[in-house]
Amino acid sequence: MSLRQMEYFVTVVDESSFTRAADALHVTQPALSHQIKALEKSVGGALLERLPRGVRLTAMGRAFLPHAELAVRSAAQARRAARATAGAEGGELHVAALHSIAVGVLPDVFARWRAAHPRVLLRLREYATAEALEGAVQRGTADLAVGPEPAGRPGAVMPVGEEEIVLVVPFDDRLAGRTTVTLSELADRAWIRCAMEPVVHGERFLDHACGQAGFTPRTAMWTEHTSTAVRMAAAGVGVCVASAHVVRGAVGEDCVILTPETAWKRPLTVYARAAPTGAAQAFVDLLRATWPSPGPSGGYEDHGPTRAPAPAPCGPLSRAAP
Repeated sequence: MSLRQMEYFVTVVDESSFTRAADALHVTQPALSHQIKALEKSVGGALLERLPRGVRLTAMGRAFLPHAELAVRSAAQARRAARATAGAEGGELHVAALHSIAVGVLPDVFARWRAAHPRVLLRLREYATAEALEGAVQRGTADLAVGPEPAGRPGAVMPVGEEEIVLVVPFDDRLAGRTTVTLSELADRAWIRCAMEPVVHGERFLDHACGQAGFTPRTAMWTEHTSTAVRMAAAGVGVCVASAHVVRGAVGEDCVILTPETAWKRPLTVYARAAPTGAAQAFVDLLRATWPSPGPSGGYEDHGPTRAPAPAPCGPLSRAAP
């Protein structure tokens, strides 16, 4: 069994076709088939079922696939790490992040990085939940991840800052002139909910937070993406929650931001399966140096009613006094 054979196998599965996989790998189809048969002989059974149109994993193939994917991705990470030790001056850096962080924080970080390291290709992978992000790192799909501290602690974990969640209402809302509100003041409101809403203590975040305030949120509608929820809130359909990194960091003209009197915050980290070196360490240093800082009141410096478009989802939160 060789790494090349596992790479061929993973590519066939990804492409669902020997023909497309051979094209992607720049090998002939007979050569690809030979390597897959050699791998199956080494494993001791069929991994793929050949169909008239495409392929299908066998039970053995389904069990083998995640380990093959990890081996192939780990090898790619090892090559990138080795090249990155030459002063972060070449190669690629794969970064995974929650979508809220990717939209709200990373554009400025990536721009600074590109100015300092123009020869390093950045690849960004975005995830809706902290669990999906952690799983991606465990599978070896990224060199670094930016999000809440992972439950599994895969290796190196470094704090970078915190994220705050705010409320979004339209400009003609009766609370639009306020900067802070208590959650109980919104007990009679309808809410815009998102399928990406995280789970806290076994409940969806908003259900948990409102339950702590003594009421059950009345849902006006469900959306697939938080950006849609914000647009709906701006139009007056209901109230929604969103990441302050996105909302306060954007420039828009369609909504007002309110801060809960008891702030919703969570610490965020950058983590990896192994201690970062070279380009990865340089990126960590830049991220920590440029992370948005809270103002003297405990919130972000640009507190107050703010116009903003398209916030994004975030993971599990804790409540902390402002």
